[in-house]
Amino acid sequence: MKRKRMLPFGYKLMISYLLIVLIPVIIIGYYAYTTSVQSIRVQASSSIEGTLQQTRENIMYQVNQLIRMTDQLYWDYSMQESLRLRENGWVVYETTIKSIEPKLQNAVNLTPNRALLRFYVQNEQFPEMYALHKAGTDPLVRMETYELFHMKRILSEPWYTNLPKAGSNGIDSSVYWRQIEEDEKFGNISLLRHFYDYNKLQHIGFMRVVSRIKDMLRSVDYEKLGESSSVVVLDENERIVYASSGSRTFAKLESWSDKWTEKHLIVKLPLPSVNWTIVAMVPDKQLQKEAGKVKNLTILVCIGSFFVLAFISWFVSRFFSIRITKIIHSLNAYRDGRFDKRIQYSGNDEFYQIAEAFNEMGNHINTLIHKVYLVNVEKKEAELDALQAQINPHFLYNTLSSISKLGKLGEIDKLDEMVAGLAKFYRLTLNRGKVIIPVQLEIEQVKAYIAIQKIKYGSRIDVLYDIETDVYGYDTVKLILQPFIENILGHAFFQAHIVITLRAYVDGESIVFKIIDDGIGMKSETIKQIWAPGGTGIGYGIRNVDERIKLHFSAKYGVTIGSCYGAGTTVMIRIPLYKESKPSY
Repeated sequence: MKRKRMLPFGYKLMISYLLIVLIPVIIIGYYAYTTSVQSIRVQASSSIEGTLQQTRENIMYQVNQLIRMTDQLYWDYSMQESLRLRENGWVVYETTIKSIEPKLQNAVNLTPNRALLRFYVQNEQFPEMYALHKAGTDPLVRMETYELFHMKRILSEPWYTNLPKAGSNGIDSSVYWRQIEEDEKFGNISLLRHFYDYNKLQHIGFMRVVSRIKDMLRSVDYEKLGESSSVVVLDENERIVYASSGSRTFAKLESWSDKWTEKHLIVKLPLPSVNWTIVAMVPDKQLQKEAGKVKNLTILVCIGSFFVLAFISWFVSRFFSIRITKIIHSLNAYRDGRFDKRIQYSGNDEFYQIAEAFNEMGNHINTLIHKVYLVNVEKKEAELDALQAQINPHFLYNTLSSISKLGKLGEIDKLDEMVAGLAKFYRLTLNRGKVIIPVQLEIEQVKAYIAIQKIKYGSRIDVLYDIETDVYGYDTVKLILQPFIENILGHAFFQAHIVITLRAYVDGESIVFKIIDDGIGMKSETIKQIWAPGGTGIGYGIRNVDERIKLHFSAKYGVTIGSCYGAGTTVMIRIPLYKESKPSY
């Protein structure tokens, strides 16, 4: 037969190794590059975040300075007590000069930057203290550092009415940052805070501290992050409050929510007290300078690794292909029928084990051929023994003797029944010489045998049948039940009456037959003699059935005997769920 052209194993192994090498090199190279770039970006992000942390601390220091200014007044109980006064004008005036004004001045002096404190009071007995200036003047360029007003001036102002309402106890200690009135125009921002009398839990005033945004955010500087970077401060509506940038690219961004945009690394930190956010933006090209070096180095390493690994792959494939070739030559010799071919190989690896196993296989092939032949011979001999046992001269002689006696006694009906039963028994037993028969025929055969024996023994025998319909439709080795019924009648029948039960049912992937009697039973020594190697005169029929089942269906099937001397015996026969492809009858 013409053999197909094939690609040698060495080439296949070489190609496989090249693919195995190439794919990991590409994956590892890509992973190394992306990991390195990501690491650079993470380090850059960490560095920028650290810079922003320092910037935020500087900003929060400025913010907290203004909050501490209001805290000094907010928690001053003598200040609260002073604002409760309901006396004549002199007392109120004296309190304003000696108490209120010094406290306001001291509070303003707490902040190092320029700030204007405007204090609004509910008690209108206190005089207002302020200087007249032209409208539209920046309040932080005036000489005054504090002013005293009545609350009625701001009660209808939108910025005041829009402030959050006080809590359930009527007190709001929160600090609010807003750009109100002329603040946005002059780049200022106002700290807003209610003032309460904690003794009576009443609202008695309001504080507004005006300061410059650039003084609070003077530590915001893009040069700390590198060329072309930007740092912006956003309010709660993402509007830019302050910006420091080497370029104006930040103004083109549509959203500040992403950590990365197409061209920038964005790092954000909140400024909680003022509800602002400080955002740093570093151009991606600034980071790509280092990433480009990593890319070039990664490509160089990958190319070098590929050539080195490719050479190793060629050497390894050649090494193994030579050994595979030896095995292929020996296999071709076996295919041609030359079983004397052996592999000569020295070494101490898997190929040596293959060669050794191959040589042992060659040594065993002839032995296996002989063993298969002997198994077939044993199978035929067992079937011949079964055929000889089927035509049991002793059983036939006894049956014919019984027929003769029935004829002399004039029991024509019983004689006719026995002759018909005997004919049916041998017809089913012979079954045209077939060894494998349907289960239902095997059951009918043993029933025919029992029917003959019941004519002989009459009411001394009771037979119970428990046959499940699931067993029908499968095949079995013939003549596996009758020998056990014969043994019961020949050896277990020691009283005037005996009960025999025949069961058949499906158990998993097997059919189980059980033959149970309440006869004399067997001793354990007797059972051992039955199964003794080499066989004895005892239990020949049992061993015959067991051997035929194992020959046909494997060693896990066969006969099992359980017996209790004086109480009866149970024989279990297990066969597989087997069905021949062609009908047996």
